[in-house]
Amino acid sequence: MGKRICVFCASSNRIAPMYVEAAAHFARLAVMEGHHLVCGGTSKGLMSVLIGATVEAGGVIYGVVPKFMDDLGWTDKRLTQVTVVETMRQRKELLMKDVDAIVALPGAIGTLEELTEVLSLKRLGLFQKPVVIFNQNGFYNFLLRFFEEMRSEGMMTGEVWSEVDRVEDILPAIEVNNLSSLDLLHYHDGYQNGL
Repeated sequence: MGKRICVFCASSNRIAPMYVEAAAHFARLAVMEGHHLVCGGTSKGLMSVLIGATVEAGGVIYGVVPKFMDDLGWTDKRLTQVTVVETMRQRKELLMKDVDAIVALPGAIGTLEELTEVLSLKRLGLFQKPVVIFNQNGFYNFLLRFFEEMRSEGMMTGEVWSEVDRVEDILPAIEVNNLSSLDLLHYHDGYQNGL
């Protein structure tokens, strides 16, 4: 049975073609496996690429757009379904709601904010689904090194995400990265010792 996968990604239209190609490839693979995608829903950057590739492949993709972006005409009209919310925070909450996994493609500050929030929620046991970081071309190397520095300094224990660097490995990583109840207990214990 297909999953509902939330994708965090860049909204810039100035990114290199390799990121565009990878996002489109991921969307096509997800559709082939019967998955539904959820994204920020605008006609910009990798969000627009995901939407276009999903629709062209005959798939389903949902968008969550804050009202001010919708008022500016940024909502992608090709979405299977769009939900307009009042605030960015509501958008983020709805993106994460009732999904089976989260995938972070390359992106900027908004993507980083979304990713770090969901990782924090995982550490607290409040989000229990797989999170996959697509480290295309080493894009997230510095961030992952910073996470490692947090661990080495005793600020954080454990690891609550998967990292892959090939598009073809994203969906398999979701399948093997489900949390068990024992893992959740470990994460709750980890919270006592630092996030």
